Amino acid sequence: MSQEYVWLITGANRGIGLELVRQLLQAPSNIVVAACRNPSKATELQELAAKASGRLHLVALDVTSKESINQAAEEVAKTFGGKGIDYLVNNAGILPGGQDTAFSMDVNILEETFVTNVAGTAYVTQAFIGLVEKSAKKTIVNISSTLGSIGSDFGVQSASYAISKAALNMLTYKEAKEKPDITAISMCPGWLQTDMGGKNATHPVSVGVAGILKKVLSLKPEDSGQFFNFQGERVPW
Repeated sequence: MSQEYVWLITGANRGIGLELVRQLLQAPSNIVVAACRNPSKATELQELAAKASGRLHLVALDVTSKESINQAAEEVAKTFGGKGIDYLVNNAGILPGGQDTAFSMDVNILEETFVTNVAGTAYVTQAFIGLVEKSAKKTIVNISSTLGSIGSDFGVQSASYAISKAALNMLTYKEAKEKPDITAISMCPGWLQTDMGGKNATHPVSVGVAGILKKVLSLKPEDSGQFFNFQGERVPW
């Protein structure tokens, strides 16, 4: 019997998260924990679960709530405490500021963005790190954006979102440095045709997600602490 690997995806009810679940379920070696705020309302996830022969588990998890995160971690530990979580994919994120700029943005929106995109990711990872360390693959993937890359020089646009992703990249770096036994990376999925990315985005979500999985499945220990895009290329900080 082939080795089974457990994946936990946050923000799994739509967009990139939902497509990750779909593509992962195509391989029988994958067991997927799909986490989102309201699994009972996640119709597409429910449909996937009905056909997944027990390989898809739906878990309620709101990344802005410590109580919700802790409850989810306890629930997952009861099911996968012996196996651990091989791949923790911190995908949940928001873009409430749109195309705001440094001097025009609403600082309250900046705070809201940080709570989900940075603090939420940090707390989810703290809550699940014990399960990650129990696993065979010990991998953390923080879904970022090249908008958060200073070196890529995207100018004034999407300031609150870009600032949050730059902070997320530093979080990835710090996680990798603190725990050399795990592999932690930042990953840009590309500009994808999702609710967040919009219809004019350059790639369908299936292409970006296929690229993410190809890179994640080929990671080496020396890749930890790095920033990649869905084409497998390193992104400048």
